[in-house]
Amino acid sequence: MPSSNHVPPPETSTPDEAPSWLTGDAAAWAAPGAPPTPAPVAAAAAAPEVPAERPVSDESSEQLVTTGPGPQPVRPAPEPPGPAAIWNTDTAAGPGDQDTEVAGFSDGGAFADVVRPKLAAPTHGWRAAVYAVTAGRWNPGLSEAELRLKDQVRRVTTPLSGPFSVAVGSIKGGVGKTTCTGVLGLAMAEYRGDRVIAIDANPDAGTLGDRLVGEAQAGRRTVRDLLRDLDQVRTSTQLSGYTHLAGRLRVLTSEQAPELSEMFSDGDYERVLRLLSIYAELLLTDCGTGLVHSAMQGTLRHADSLVVVGAPTKDGASRAARTLQWLATHQDKVGRFPYRDLVRDAVVVLSCDRQSRYVDDTVIRDYFASRVRAVVELPADPHLATGDVIDLDALAPATRDAVLELAAVVADGFQSRTHGLASHGFRADLADRQVGMR
Repeated sequence: MPSSNHVPPPETSTPDEAPSWLTGDAAAWAAPGAPPTPAPVAAAAAAPEVPAERPVSDESSEQLVTTGPGPQPVRPAPEPPGPAAIWNTDTAAGPGDQDTEVAGFSDGGAFADVVRPKLAAPTHGWRAAVYAVTAGRWNPGLSEAELRLKDQVRRVTTPLSGPFSVAVGSIKGGVGKTTCTGVLGLAMAEYRGDRVIAIDANPDAGTLGDRLVGEAQAGRRTVRDLLRDLDQVRTSTQLSGYTHLAGRLRVLTSEQAPELSEMFSDGDYERVLRLLSIYAELLLTDCGTGLVHSAMQGTLRHADSLVVVGAPTKDGASRAARTLQWLATHQDKVGRFPYRDLVRDAVVVLSCDRQSRYVDDTVIRDYFASRVRAVVELPADPHLATGDVIDLDALAPATRDAVLELAAVVADGFQSRTHGLASHGFRADLADRQVGMR
């Protein structure tokens, strides 16, 4: 029951709808449904006397306080808008304002940098020792070498949208072409999560298998066996029965008998490549030394990227230059230059196992750097010089760094290809094969 001292609030008109907080005036930030501000009481004498020490409250939560000659109604300060007021935009937003930022809140971009960056733990040298001794309380950060390795791995792991073919070749033998193919394949397979396969397409009893899995193992299953059973291979598991495993790298070796290896033709290579491109993302081909050989023509026609191997010597550099010159000037039957894009995007590797202090190697590097995408030097290494099975962990630090840089440079070109397997759509054969199996 209301008190006898109740003072009814003055009558004021209520607007048809609550004011929008989007209008910008001060009253707009009040919570929806809050009572309007009452007008001041007309005359204090109209109200009965109320002791100053006992304020009277009415149903509107107004409070009479004694200030000056008589009691005056004072409205409590409006409470800040609650969650319902902030997020309720049914009446606040017009038909085209649905995307308006609500109460200054964004979609979370303001917190993009809220987490402080954490230094990676060093793994080599005195930095790693300090980190271990202090139990991680002092982290001096990565060294320049570790930062370089981190960047190389990031580039090596560039994603692929489909099968990618890399041809490694030179018209001169003995410059380290097979060694280059081997270390490139091992590095790619070690750091990438997809399937990488190296193919020995040398028609003259190539030695890629010898350098990756050993001579005895390489001769047990060859590309000739795969060609014989090509139509029976329907799964990746079946394909693995014709390849060899070197670390995480799959290796398809060539026939060791010279009379049989010579039979590996353009058509044979294309049939093998068409199958491998279904089950592998990255295909590395160790080419022969003859540019006009049938298998070499098929390799170049389906290549997305080209690696030409030379040496920082007069004959090694001139043979690499002649390889690129022939490719840049070669015309097909309709007068086109099909390999010019390959040459422009090529990578030249200078294998430094043959080197002389009488040769100005800066002239050689500058010559190729002005004509191709990149030049990488592969240092002489005692482990590679043995001609035995290649082990990346046995390489000298400088050699391993050069190998990773070569892999990173090749991977830099993954997204810029416009020819080779990118334009042939070999991956579509997988759907055809799956339909045929039903």
